[in-house]
Amino acid sequence: MKHSTTPQTRRGRGPARRIGRSLALVLPVVLVLSGTLAVTRVNWSGDSSSPVLAAADASASKASSRTAAPAPHEVLRDRLLTELQEEDPGTALTHLQEAVDDRPSLARHCADIARSLGRAAVRVYGPTRAQSYARPVCDTSFASGVLAAHG
Repeated sequence: MKHSTTPQTRRGRGPARRIGRSLALVLPVVLVLSGTLAVTRVNWSGDSSSPVLAAADASASKASSRTAAPAPHEVLRDRLLTELQEEDPGTALTHLQEAVDDRPSLARHCADIARSLGRAAVRVYGPTRAQSYARPVCDTSFASGVLAAHG
């Protein structure tokens, strides 16, 4: 058996090696240029004449207007707290129960609102008088709010 005297190793002469070297030189240049072009497409002046930027601004303004409006349960709580101060806790609790009956989606917030009413009642009427208004609206959350504010 005869062996060849020429070495069988390729020292960078194959097509895969040439392609790899070409990519190693060209790819960073392409990436830098594409990044530079992307940065130049951004409107840094704040003028929203671009349709893409105008759509982004419109969605941002819609999101801010949604966050600016209080949730229905917050509106109800604020209205009932005002009512508690102007009238009495019993009236506020009655209106809370009516609101929950009219809009079942408010039921999950009922206990929190009743606790808030209980704490406010202690501040306005004192613990003993506030407790006299307790009734089974949203379980015993009004009473627990009274207890939390007193204790």
